[in-house]
Amino acid sequence: MERWDRVGRRAAYGGALALLPYLLIKVSWVVGSLMGLLPVGHGFGRAEWVVLNTVTVGMAAIGIAAALALVRPWGMRIPGAPVVFCVWVGSGFLVSILPFAVLGALLDAGGGSPGEAGDPADPAMPVWEGVLVQFGFLGMGLGLTLAVPAYLRRRWPASFAGRVGDGPRKALPWAAVVGAAVGLCWLYWAAGGTVGIAHPAERVTDWYVLGALSAFWALACSAAVGIITRARPARLPRGVPLVFGWVGSGSLFAWSGWKLPVTLYLAWADPVGARPPEHLAVAVVLHLCAVVAGAAMLRTLVRSHRRQDS
Repeated sequence: MERWDRVGRRAAYGGALALLPYLLIKVSWVVGSLMGLLPVGHGFGRAEWVVLNTVTVGMAAIGIAAALALVRPWGMRIPGAPVVFCVWVGSGFLVSILPFAVLGALLDAGGGSPGEAGDPADPAMPVWEGVLVQFGFLGMGLGLTLAVPAYLRRRWPASFAGRVGDGPRKALPWAAVVGAAVGLCWLYWAAGGTVGIAHPAERVTDWYVLGALSAFWALACSAAVGIITRARPARLPRGVPLVFGWVGSGSLFAWSGWKLPVTLYLAWADPVGARPPEHLAVAVVLHLCAVVAGAAMLRTLVRSHRRQDS
């Protein structure tokens, strides 16, 4: 355990350090836009651009603080709930960003949608800034991958002990069913389905890749929560479904929690140049279901951890 803790400690510091350039870049965007020194992103007004990037500044600051909480002594003294929530949301964001960045680079030769973060055509994101942003996501993602399990095992060692069959058998939670339904919808779109699609021409490679990744984690976490509650297969180590349930529910909650207000804004303001592929009403329903299901599945996992500790 000592060696694992040392690895997790270094990973937490590395992740916090890697995300620091992203934080500074976003601060410069906010300050530069307010002072009229930097252009705003494609399809945004100045106020919208400042609000959006102020939110991401706060998210980056919380991410850095959460990474430090995983390794500093004060992280073991403060209540576990806010630390767990922050790293759960952060893991949910990054678990899709990391393979998305790799697969998008391999499969897409300039096929990103206009105005996306990192698009060279967007004056708000030069290439060198895009590289630093991707480096920050990669570093924080890898850091959390190693640091979070080490922290959780230090704080709640009994939760990862034993096998699935050691716990009581429960009925399949409704959240797992809802999460699976959302995942199947996203998988259908990623496979080229057109029901619920308003603008088929707007479906670029990045959209397909991120949709497939989101579908995978939605289905994976629904299956994991089902395995834990049904206590089958009994010989499976308990840590396996816990990891998939943790990461997948975080992905559902984080990404749809981010996209839901953006989709509502697009439906209300109808800004020029913003045409997502999906019907906005369908997207709102799916994101709302994903947020609720992700939060409910985390609650199920936490309750199973408490039963295990008792």
